[in-house]
This record gives sequence, structure tokens and C-alpha cells, in this order.
Amino acid sequence: MKRHIKLNFVDFWDTFDPFNNYFYNLLEKYYIIEISDDPDFVICSSFGKDYRKYKCIRILYTGENTRPNFHRYDYAFSFDYTGNPNNYRLPFYAFYINGCDLVRESDVDLEKIMAEKIGFCNFVYRNPKARKRAKFFQRLSKYKRVDSGGKYLNNIGAPVIDKLEFIKKYKFTIAFENSSHPGYTSEKIVEPLKVYSLPIYWGNPLIHRDFNTKSFLNYYDFESENALIEKIIELDRNDDLYLDYLKQPCLHGNKISHFLDPESVIDHFNYIFNNSKKPVAQSSFDRVLSIHKNPSTWVESVSGVMQ
Repeated sequence: MKRHIKLNFVDFWDTFDPFNNYFYNLLEKYYIIEISDDPDFVICSSFGKDYRKYKCIRILYTGENTRPNFHRYDYAFSFDYTGNPNNYRLPFYAFYINGCDLVRESDVDLEKIMAEKIGFCNFVYRNPKARKRAKFFQRLSKYKRVDSGGKYLNNIGAPVIDKLEFIKKYKFTIAFENSSHPGYTSEKIVEPLKVYSLPIYWGNPLIHRDFNTKSFLNYYDFESENALIEKIIELDRNDDLYLDYLKQPCLHGNKISHFLDPESVIDHFNYIFNNSKKPVAQSSFDRVLSIHKNPSTWVESVSGVMQ
């Protein structure tokens, strides 16, 4: 018989659906999940402070470039390589896309895909604060027009409605994160990989651990930005070399990584649900922090916001 789990979600983004998301859809296969205002476990993201209302076990989920603070949360799912057994590395792209979508099929008609590439390169963002990718967009545009389909630097008339449909028409996609930190990988790289648009990636200096770097252009593999742009131009002018990248599996061994395996994620939830540790919310340390109006020395350090 499935175990009954009283759960709640707080501090997520505005469009988050507590009854239809990565965690709920996975957990309900193994547990009877009740969404409750009086939960035994609360899964918290980083877009609010409602987690402070809960004295049960707090589980942080963040796709942002923030560090888990285990003075405030008992467990975490984050992109971080912390070495802490209470943290499970689950980068945002795992929440965003099914890892199996990146497993390459052997019968894909790459010549047909190539023939459908009607544009050179695209850039789809709304955040104006990530200057590195904006400067790269401007530099690459000196070689050939880069179509900007987001709200930021838009040059096609209006923001696109269907991002994947838009980017799959282009040979290249500028896939820069908003900030850089080891392990921090969002949806930026997986979207173009899914639709066979070659990503030009910057962000996670350890990206080679997650993905086969022969399947995209990795900023960190080039001695300079000039060398990277020269490579882009070379591939743009040589379809055979370009196709060599599309032929490569995105994932090492063309298999989903162990941390993306739903069974591994469930194992960590089993660890959480069966651990009898006292919640940090019931500790004297947490009560001391909660009385401070601006506990800036204790909160997670944030170096980026979504997109």
C-alpha cells in the first residue's frame, strides 16, 4: 500500500501548478499525495518567504544561482555540487524537460533537419541584466544578422509565442546563462539541443559533466571569444562540419545521467521521508533568525534571476 504524504508547495513562480509539476507527478506514482495547508513536508522555492510559516520539514527547490542554506531548509534539490548528503543535484533543466527527450534516435533524418534551417542564429531572452550574452549577441551580429525573438533586444517585431518552434529554424542558438557558477545549468542549453539547433553555450564551467561537448559549442573550450566566433563562422560556411555536431549524442553514452533518473530522485525522497531528523524550523537557531527584519548575513546569496 502506498504511503500517505501531506505536502505543500510555497514560494514558487506565479504560473506554478501544485497539482501538475515535476515533483507532484513523480511522487504520486509512489505515494498518496495530499496537498495540505498543514503538511508534514513543504517544498519551497526561492521566490518568496512563505516558507517561514511552516515548522515541518522544509525542502528547498531552486533552479536559480543560489546556494542551499541548511540553517533554513532541511533538504535541498539544487544545481549545486555541495557534497552535503541532504542536497540532491537536480539542475533546473531536469525540472523543465524530460531527460529522455535528449536521447538521440538513430533514425533521425539530419539532412532534412538541416534543410529546414532557414536562419543563421537566434537569441531569445527577457532579462536585460545579463550583459555578457547581450555583448556576445552584438558581436556575433557584426558577422551576420542574429534574430532576437525575446522581449530583450527584440528585432523581429514582437516576442515569439512558441520558443521551441522559433529556435528550431536556426542553425545556432545563443545559449548563455544569466550568470556563471559550477553546476548551474538551466533550460538554456537543452531547448536548442532538443530541436537540433546548435547551442553556443556559456554559464556552467563544468557543463562537460552533464553533456557531450562535441554536440554544442562550449565557450570554455575556446581560448578566446574571437576563437569561438571564428568557429561559428567556419561551421556556418561548412555544412559537413556543422552536421558533425548534430550527429553527436547530447548525453554521455546517449543515456540520461544518474541524477536525472526518476528512480534516483525517488530514492532521495525516500531518504527524506524516512529520516527522523528534527526540522530546522523548530530549532532555536531558526527562531533567532526569524526575529531579524533583515537577516542578510544568513540568507542565500543570489547572483542571478530567471532568464
